[in-house]
Amino acid sequence: MVKLGLNGIDPMLLTGLRFTLAVIPAIFFVKKPDVHLFYLIGYGLTFGVGVWGLSTWSISSGLSPGMAALLLQTNVIFGLCLGWFLLKESVTPSRLIGSLISLSGLAVGLMVTDGSVNVQGVVLILVAAFAWSISGILIKKSNTKNAFAFTLWSMLFAPIPLFLISYFQIGASAFTTLLDNLTGMAVFSILYQAYATTLFGYWIWNRMIVLYPLSQVAPFTLLVPIFAILGSNILFQEAISLQKVLGCSLITFGLLIGSFSLKRVRSLVQLIM
Repeated sequence: MVKLGLNGIDPMLLTGLRFTLAVIPAIFFVKKPDVHLFYLIGYGLTFGVGVWGLSTWSISSGLSPGMAALLLQTNVIFGLCLGWFLLKESVTPSRLIGSLISLSGLAVGLMVTDGSVNVQGVVLILVAAFAWSISGILIKKSNTKNAFAFTLWSMLFAPIPLFLISYFQIGASAFTTLLDNLTGMAVFSILYQAYATTLFGYWIWNRMIVLYPLSQVAPFTLLVPIFAILGSNILFQEAISLQKVLGCSLITFGLLIGSFSLKRVRSLVQLIM
């Protein structure tokens, strides 16, 4: 969905439009959550600019959507470490083993040589992954009871920084040529990202973060690359090589291991053997 909107539109401007539509007019009908302003601003910047601004930029720089989704899942190891260090969450042996298996899948993905991976894109997506973990810490520390209102109001602080970055990067031309480059596919991309992804998808995601430990929730994002690589193959003919299949398989297996207790993992291994 991100790549569909990047034809002729600056990535930061595209992301800014996404969050503008996500916020307006919905914010006029939703009461501000009872949390400190620091958490709203911090989440808006880390999630809006850090996660999605940089992710969109990485795809614009040449990283394929499928590989961007795959590499973004390094947020799992960041989430485990930050959850343990800042929130004092326990990291069970099964989650640690599962994360290591999943990271081996990410390592396989990094070795792909079909042109879907480049250095600039990898650096941007890794910073985005770290920002995603920080945003999870912020929503957890905010102690919000209303995940939807928190998501919506925090997004209020994302568009202006994104528009400013776009302006400083390429100047006013990004804005003056916007209407000329705003195709039907770009409009669909922006609307999908604003409503289906930002408001609906991340309302569910933030509810999970509020209700469950971050180290338990984070591994489930490892399912994202599977759908992203399949979607990228269908829409953009991204090759699904043996390396990508192996990487996704390891990620999925690691996710399953991390979801079970160590005792249950041993039982499953004995059953398989």
